[in-house]
Amino acid sequence: MKKNNPQRMFFIASRTSLMLTILGLLTACAGNTTSSNVIAPGEEKTATTRTLDAGAALLQSRLPIDALNAYLDGFHFYNGHPEVQMEAHHYCSILNEEVIQCVIYDGNRKDAKLMGVEYIISEQLFAKLPDAEKALWHSHVHEVKSGQLVAPGIPDIAEHALMEKLIHTYGKTWHTWHTDLNKDLPLGIPQLMRGFTADGQIEQRLVTDRDKRLGVDSTQKKKARADIPAPAIAPGADAWRNGKVIQIEDPTGRPHQH
Repeated sequence: MKKNNPQRMFFIASRTSLMLTILGLLTACAGNTTSSNVIAPGEEKTATTRTLDAGAALLQSRLPIDALNAYLDGFHFYNGHPEVQMEAHHYCSILNEEVIQCVIYDGNRKDAKLMGVEYIISEQLFAKLPDAEKALWHSHVHEVKSGQLVAPGIPDIAEHALMEKLIHTYGKTWHTWHTDLNKDLPLGIPQLMRGFTADGQIEQRLVTDRDKRLGVDSTQKKKARADIPAPAIAPGADAWRNGKVIQIEDPTGRPHQH
């Protein structure tokens, strides 16, 4: 009978441990800490509606929703209005090694409102985009390096590995319900959003408040991510830094009230 090789057994054990850590990314819970900014107008759910909800939950499959297995929390600002900033709770589905899709909420409780979507692609895919399309996308380098972008509830080693991947990605984000402006309905047209690219841009109170609620330390995360190399930002991304501000023109002729 062949004896087990200690080095091979250590490798297998280490790989198993890593897999369990990665699985933690998919199953971790980050708590119930942030309520929505607004209350949608309307009557409370009736008993009939609650019964229908319960039946649907038991009988219907929700495979696309079940695939939203990663939770990221970060901050956005309105393209062209960097002073108008908000927290964004991302619930993401990792489609493959180069594409991630996220739905964005204004909180992490059941009352959270769906604010928008973010599509995240690799730097390889970004490089293939037409120049006009690139102007719609933002980099994630500063969000990662600053500690602003976090994955609450997962082990530090798993979060660090995720950030090593995300630092090489680009996002396109549209918000459709502007609850940060206390709008209780999704009024107006979608707004192109951006991520921060340098220290001093974000209002520190937003980060401090978020850290307290989620039980994270952005300053410590910044230190822990010092070993993640910062790639050069691809030409065409973060176009707002060069004065190119893009928003959809409102067909009603009314400007968005930032």
